[in-house]
Amino acid sequence: MPILELEDVHSYYGHIHALKGISLTVEEGEIVTLIGANGAGKSTTLRTISGLIRPRAGTIRFQGQRIDGLPPHRVAALRIGHSPEGRRVFPRMTVRENLEMGAYLQTDKAQIDRGLERVYDLFPRLKEREKQAAGTLSGGEQQMLAIGRALMSDPLILLLDEPSMGLAPNLVELIFDIIADINRQGTAILLVEQNAHMALSVASRGYVIQTGQIILADTAEGLQRNEMVRRAYLGEESALAG
Repeated sequence: MPILELEDVHSYYGHIHALKGISLTVEEGEIVTLIGANGAGKSTTLRTISGLIRPRAGTIRFQGQRIDGLPPHRVAALRIGHSPEGRRVFPRMTVRENLEMGAYLQTDKAQIDRGLERVYDLFPRLKEREKQAAGTLSGGEQQMLAIGRALMSDPLILLLDEPSMGLAPNLVELIFDIIADINRQGTAILLVEQNAHMALSVASRGYVIQTGQIILADTAEGLQRNEMVRRAYLGEESALAG
């Protein structure tokens, strides 16, 4: 049984039909990527899973339990972590306070301490800046903080929305190395990412979304070989023309 399953999900922004029958699955311990152009529905898919948008039709199941229609705090309580697009850190709070906000549903101090230890092990730079205001961090450090905050809930699945956005190439590689580490520790990941090269390098499977619909699903290797994907998302049009 998949840890996460979406079946024929339809979501709207007012009268705008944003998701038009999305179906996808994520297995336990798997990295699955969702790639597509701006406005294709990638972030909307994650926001719908998290309960920030309530679908008008279709079903979302987590560990076999229906979660479509649950409010966001109840979705989070099921150990579904979400690192949103744009980082959304609390700028006036310290790094540690931001991380503790990610554990607001935790009541066991020892569990919170273990979460902090895990995050600081993955992101040593955050430990160095533990008492620094989050708004004074670099873009890369804020991205680390956003992912770390999502990890503080000890998620069974992590929803990552554009983790490489706006980062220098060396930081992109670092972030994706850490994503792979998180997955090796047993956390399933649904990754939304415009950098298709990097996303497909860490994922085992992927989906291509276009105008709110899944138009292609395959293994990461299969998507890397697909001519449409190579032309539209991997920037290889000239290579194919030759």
